[in-house]
Amino acid sequence: MPPEVVALPPSAAFWDEVAQALLVRAQPDYRMAASVDLSSVRVMVSTFEHIQLLRQALTRALDRAFIPPTIMTLGAAIGMLPPASGIFATASSERLMTLYASLRQHAWLKKLFTARRNTDLLPLAETLLALSDELTQALLPSLHVRPDAADARWQAALEQLSPSARHMVSDEAQLVQTIWKSQLDGNDAIVLRFVRMLAFADQATQPLFWISPVAPDPMEQAFLDAWAGRQAVTIFTLRWDAEGLAEAYCRAWSEVLDIPVLAASRPIGTPQGVSLFPAQSMEAEAQGGAQVIVDWLQQGKQQIAIVAQDRVVARRIRALLDRAQIQVADETGWKLSTTRAAAAIAAWLELIAASAETMALLDFLKSPFVMASAPGKADVLMKIELVLRRANVLSGWEAANKALADQPEARELIASLAQQAAQFSKPRTLCAWLGAMHAMLDALDMRTALQADEAGAQVLTMFSEIERDCVRVEQPFSFAEWRAFLNLQLESTAFVARNHDRRVIMLPLNGARLRTFDAVLVVGADGEHLPSRPVETLFFANSVRAELGLPTREQRQRQQLRDVIELLSSNDTVLLSWQMHKNGEPNPASPWIERLKLTLQQAGQASLPIHDVTLAKRHLDVMPVTMPRPAAPTLVPRRLSASGYNSLVACPYQFFATRMLGLSGIDELSDMPEKRDYGDWLHQILLQFHETLRDRTIPLADRPALLEAISNRVFAQELDRSAAALGYYARWQKNMSAYLAWVEKHEADGWTFSVGEERLERVLRWHDGEVLLHGRVDRIDHNADGQRMVLDYKSTGQSNLKNRLKLGEDQQLPFYGLLSHDSLASAAYVPLEADKNGIALVETAELDQWQQVLSSHITDNMQAIANGAPLPATGPESVCQYCDVRGLCRKGAW
Repeated sequence: MPPEVVALPPSAAFWDEVAQALLVRAQPDYRMAASVDLSSVRVMVSTFEHIQLLRQALTRALDRAFIPPTIMTLGAAIGMLPPASGIFATASSERLMTLYASLRQHAWLKKLFTARRNTDLLPLAETLLALSDELTQALLPSLHVRPDAADARWQAALEQLSPSARHMVSDEAQLVQTIWKSQLDGNDAIVLRFVRMLAFADQATQPLFWISPVAPDPMEQAFLDAWAGRQAVTIFTLRWDAEGLAEAYCRAWSEVLDIPVLAASRPIGTPQGVSLFPAQSMEAEAQGGAQVIVDWLQQGKQQIAIVAQDRVVARRIRALLDRAQIQVADETGWKLSTTRAAAAIAAWLELIAASAETMALLDFLKSPFVMASAPGKADVLMKIELVLRRANVLSGWEAANKALADQPEARELIASLAQQAAQFSKPRTLCAWLGAMHAMLDALDMRTALQADEAGAQVLTMFSEIERDCVRVEQPFSFAEWRAFLNLQLESTAFVARNHDRRVIMLPLNGARLRTFDAVLVVGADGEHLPSRPVETLFFANSVRAELGLPTREQRQRQQLRDVIELLSSNDTVLLSWQMHKNGEPNPASPWIERLKLTLQQAGQASLPIHDVTLAKRHLDVMPVTMPRPAAPTLVPRRLSASGYNSLVACPYQFFATRMLGLSGIDELSDMPEKRDYGDWLHQILLQFHETLRDRTIPLADRPALLEAISNRVFAQELDRSAAALGYYARWQKNMSAYLAWVEKHEADGWTFSVGEERLERVLRWHDGEVLLHGRVDRIDHNADGQRMVLDYKSTGQSNLKNRLKLGEDQQLPFYGLLSHDSLASAAYVPLEADKNGIALVETAELDQWQQVLSSHITDNMQAIANGAPLPATGPESVCQYCDVRGLCRKGAW
């Protein structure tokens, strides 16, 4: 006989009504019977949560000991059947990569779907398999009865399109049909599941009670019909008519009803327990939502649900609740790709794809899973980062090794990484790629750390499953294909953290079906998230999908609206929240909410109330921020450079932070040369040029060629790294002739180059202390009388240098005078930018007197620091603008 259908209205009493109806049918005299034995009854529910709900309802209905029925999900029941001998379902990863390997062989497919790379076909393969599975679920029962039924339905579906549209989709339709038929074999997971379902029904020896909030799909209906041929079947489901729903819902959302209502039959009232929380922003919605949860818990509510329509806001609410030490049990979980463990795997793949780009290298090394047990990892990593940034190494294993020449531990680590990266170059099978991944995990000491992490253990389990499932996939795949496949697996795998505190749970809207909570917070009740954005259905229009028996967009939205109504009808407290503004634009509430409000307004009823969220106030002590004035007599520096003293003069606090505490900003990597790079290149060129002139006799006529050759050699190296150096090269070429003219005049004045890039040190003492002055002098010249001159190259013009000396703000030249053990006749800047008069020295006036004053100032300042003098942040804006420690002194906040 056909299954009996018992439809019950959506309400909090659903399970109690099911329990009563089940008891009446399973044991009619249960009220009078001394004992109740339901072991002869089999019950199938949709989810594992429903098992517990039914048991609790039966306990309430009987109020005494009883033998419960067998309650299972259909999947669990089928899983307990013995497997068919020698028949195993093809794993999803094997299906995906086998189909992808086939698709990439056809150039016309790339053209048809505008795929630029082979890997662009991987999402296409995934979409085709998903559509194939949909077709199998919809058409397999009819194929079981009539093998030719599918072709007839296929043609009927295509006839729903206009001739022009049919012509446009003919290639796509043929592709889908071909792939679907190729999947219909004895190893297809859905086919095997259907065979096992029918085999299970053929063994039916018990009455079956089927409990589901939605109508059975074609495969489930075939299973129920087969079971009904042997035993009684009763289907419990939800009733969608006017009698079972609040009148306001029937009027506002009439499309959910199986039978439309033509005229109002009952008075409309404002739904009880439903309220709204329109927030001003995302953060306001998150903070308000978290506060509502806290308030509910303080009121004694023990079962609270967060329906996460907007996952971004839901994630923020979870973070805020974690801060308040309230754990959220997430039933849906997060994509495995969003975990730290998966990020470490992705960082390794990015490091290889980016050819050892420095930022990718540092990102990978900073993962807590890499070299997890290595002693002193943090120190080695800091050395690597500082050296690579200071040397501006952008990418490449060799460049990194060269820069780390003086760091043996770091070089060893980089060499290990390079050795493992070399194994990820040639195409290989999926199992071989996994072998390389396992070797990398062991070589880089990642496996133990991953196993100790909950998400990391799941990543390793996923690797093992892929290795097991893809043994028969023998096609080779490139690194890019392997990376795309692995990223796809991480994206499609859910990570659900274990949580024993289930007072607050997070779930999707359909996860709340047939469940009741003390209170429910729906996050994201706006037009963008409720209803959810429809899933794009490639290949088939809605009319074609309807003819083929596939879910259409309208059907999905109708079911989602039914889920909303069930949620509102089954829970006493429901709060719908959304953000009224997003990115500076109005963000309206869900059209479903607006329709309900309009219905209430037209009926003259009160609108849905606005929930007032009052954030808990925190009283903070007022602490006015003042200019920092640290004193550190125990940190008096033992060494002092010209730039260090300039820092003390410009801003004492900057000197304290950078020279006394040793703090410094991290150099930024850049593929664009900066002015300081240009200065370094000119120093190299001029040092080689003048050492050659000093050591060899070069006629004046040959000097331009010599300078040109040295310049070409230095800039050629830099142009290999960055073409942007060409602009600086052209700039230098414009100034070379002027520089040579200055050299000729300087020599005519009797001065000869002595040494360049000379490091000098000298101890400056006073009665109770000393400091070591140090620096590197660009150039020292001498004349026939034995006099010496200090020169400093500057890649700027004369006027700027004259202003610096005139203002007395630069102490570099007199500082170099203090460094010299011999007296200096002069100290000057050499501007390397010619003006209309060429290049000329910018000399200091009264060098000896300036040196004496500087020596006295250094002594006085060092003594003052040693005696505890404060070091205030008094730097002018011109200094603060480029200061690395401005965030430390917090200028602008005081």
